[in-house]
Amino acid sequence: MQAFVSRRLPREGAALLAAAGGCSIQQWDSDEPIPRSELLAGVAGKHGLLCVLSDRVDKEVLDAAGPNLKIISTLSVGVDHLDLEEIKKRGIRVGYTPDILTDATAELSVALLLATCRRLLEAVEEVKNGGWTSWKPLWMCGYGLSGSTVGIIGLGRIGLAVARRLKPFGVKKFLYTGSRPKPENAAEFQAEFVPLTKLAEKSDFVVVTCSLTPGTKGMCNKDFFSRMKKTSVFINTSRGAVVSQEDLYQALVSGQIAAAGLDVTSPEPLPTDHPLLSLKNCMILPHIGSATYATRNAMSVLAANNLLAGLKGESMPSELPL
Repeated sequence: MQAFVSRRLPREGAALLAAAGGCSIQQWDSDEPIPRSELLAGVAGKHGLLCVLSDRVDKEVLDAAGPNLKIISTLSVGVDHLDLEEIKKRGIRVGYTPDILTDATAELSVALLLATCRRLLEAVEEVKNGGWTSWKPLWMCGYGLSGSTVGIIGLGRIGLAVARRLKPFGVKKFLYTGSRPKPENAAEFQAEFVPLTKLAEKSDFVVVTCSLTPGTKGMCNKDFFSRMKKTSVFINTSRGAVVSQEDLYQALVSGQIAAAGLDVTSPEPLPTDHPLLSLKNCMILPHIGSATYATRNAMSVLAANNLLAGLKGESMPSELPL
């Protein structure tokens, strides 16, 4: 069995593949994204592919791989980079890495929310550039969580973990929206299931943790932002395409909303001359939601085990139902 790995893996996952018998592993040995031409060449004739979320696995890649390809293992919980319809049509199995990154992503979501609403980056810059002259009653004031209403778009694994971490801050009420009510998740916080429009209108903080689907693409747009409070803060740690970035920019510039914090953008990386990067009230991180040593190593082990099990025709530790 032959497999292609499209990126240099964390140590534990790499060691697992190196020790595996009965299969030959070819790898793009770099931390940087694999060029498209190299991906097409590398996957040719292979039985398995281990990819990352920045690899677009579409019909072109599947055609280049040929009929031998039987398993795709992705080092991610999101699968919007995979052409699942085409993959299913060809009878290819997919492994992914849910649950493992839930805590790390939830922690980052809360850190981003706090840093954004309390204007931490702005404050650090003021210390560095001499803007800190004395204590002033209203200088660098932001917004606090105590007594607030938090709206979560997508109360799944990560959304639930975010709510658990925010509750001790004194949040008064949780709202949530999604494709359907989730009373089993909502009960812990007496969270109320509401339409997207009501969540926008009533929330002091909006946290997006949903999956990217045709239904969620661009859902946070001009209409959504126009319904939010002028004092509200918007946080997105899901996928960049859930947000219309042009509409978000206008909402921030016009003062329609107070601030935004993003760990995901479209495209990634965001061009350094992008208008959002010019704003003091917009904090943007380079998609580091799962970036802890323990989490990335655990993800690599699960992705490697998914790949190896799929190559052997065995049950995968974490297989995506297609």
